Amino acid sequence: MKKSVLTRYRVMAYATAVMLLVLCASMVLKYGFDTGANATLVISQIHGVLFIIYLVFAFDLGSKARWKFGKLLWVLVSGTIPTAAFFVERQVVREVEPLLEGAPAQATA
Repeated sequence: MKKSVLTRYRVMAYATAVMLLVLCASMVLKYGFDTGANATLVISQIHGVLFIIYLVFAFDLGSKARWKFGKLLWVLVSGTIPTAAFFVERQVVREVEPLLEGAPAQATA
């Protein structure tokens, strides 16, 4: 597997997670303080586009890493839970890095 597959997943995982937090904050402002309705509309559309790209890249990574369906589903769903994508991304990187082309073999104990 090429490193670029993991890199683009990581970028989109962070972008999606950050935009989800921004969207949550804008929703609080919109419904809690009756301000920022236009900003919420724009932020939600940006997040929607980024999330679709995240799904494509996460699915691509999962298929190349040969994940089981449950793991793939968890990675895909983590983009909908605020802050979960940050933690899942770290776990995915630790698991996928040894599978990259040219990665040094890890010693087993």
